[in-house]
Amino acid sequence: MFYKPDKQKKYKYLDSLFKESIDWELIETHWQDLMQVVLSIKAGKILPSTLLRKLNNYSRKNRLYLAYRELGRVVRTKFLLKYIYDKKFREEINAHTNKVESFHNFAKWINFGGEVIQENDPEEQEKLIKYNNLIANSLIFQNVIDETRIIKNLMLNGFEVKAEDLKILSPYLTAHIKRFGDYVVDLSEIPPPLDVEYTFSI
Repeated sequence: MFYKPDKQKKYKYLDSLFKESIDWELIETHWQDLMQVVLSIKAGKILPSTLLRKLNNYSRKNRLYLAYRELGRVVRTKFLLKYIYDKKFREEINAHTNKVESFHNFAKWINFGGEVIQENDPEEQEKLIKYNNLIANSLIFQNVIDETRIIKNLMLNGFEVKAEDLKILSPYLTAHIKRFGDYVVDLSEIPPPLDVEYTFSI
């Protein structure tokens, strides 16, 4: 949804995209309150999740809620307009979106017990999500270690490894992972160092 900076302003080609205009007076009136909340978050006095939960529970007539919503409309409109005219920006977003989707698909593959969280307790739900992410990140870390060892061995045996070859590598490999069964965690095992210096050819 797009919002005009000025309701009197008319845009020849984009006017149909805009629904309403920004209430700058509302933002200005509550600017000090908005900044106070931001400073509280930075100081660690309040968690962003706690703030979102409180704002979500607030009545839509609450002035602070409305001020945040109005500020959000400004940020969202600027973002969408930049997305429309900036091709490079769109490409960057698409690339990062693909990375995020790849991670989610990887984590989803690991969570073989089912996509729906059966627990109704919010704390238990948060635990399940965090545990799943912990396992996913651990496997990603191991994949990177294994790939690095393979690349090192290839280079030591005279194979040329180019930067463009490395760009297509993914840490989300699953074919070699034992998805079902027992897992032994040994926190004392540290990956061996790469004791041979080498450089990638460009």
